[in-house]
Amino acid sequence: MTLFEKLRCLLTFGQGVALPLPDISSSTSPFTLFQQWFDDANKSGILLPEAMSVSTCSKNGQPSSRMVLLKSFDEQGFVFYTNYGSRKSQELVDNDKVALLFHWNVLQRQVRIEGTVEKVSHEQSNHYFQSRDRGSQIGAWASKQSKKLPHNDELKQRVEYFENKFSDSEVPLPEFWGGIRVKPHYIEFWQGRASRLHDRICFEQQDNSWQQLKLYP
Repeated sequence: MTLFEKLRCLLTFGQGVALPLPDISSSTSPFTLFQQWFDDANKSGILLPEAMSVSTCSKNGQPSSRMVLLKSFDEQGFVFYTNYGSRKSQELVDNDKVALLFHWNVLQRQVRIEGTVEKVSHEQSNHYFQSRDRGSQIGAWASKQSKKLPHNDELKQRVEYFENKFSDSEVPLPEFWGGIRVKPHYIEFWQGRASRLHDRICFEQQDNSWQQLKLYP
């Protein structure tokens, strides 16, 4: 290893530059591996390790990406919450194919996920909505997400309107707001290595089971 590579390893705590992926058995679930990596990201002190890029595509083929927060995941998929009238939601109505990306730089790791989407149940959306702080609940009602905002006063007025409307009651779940579950059929784990000889292990869903394969860096 060159002096530069050694210094780079030191600056990144040796994570992801010098160390290869540990052996992963053929029976390992991608969700188990994701949980391990997500836990590592949490322990590393990374700010908002749950931040992920969500990429959608319009009817005319224009892709767009934005950062959102992962709120839960299990073997059914990865869940985030949004206004169902937003651009990303509308694009997912027209084309339910989606891609997610987690990038944990200090660990030299990233996870790419491809799949399709579905709405979570009203009960699940409401449970999460009621766990949010009141300001965020009011904000969900006030924001016409992704729509043109003529002037800032309009948003302020809408916030004041809903603060007054719900001043003496619990803020209810808006019918236009809730969770989206990404049901994956492809998950790739990328581990940075020295000399750009990165490790890439992929899981593809075939006949209701997950098949492993490795890719060149």
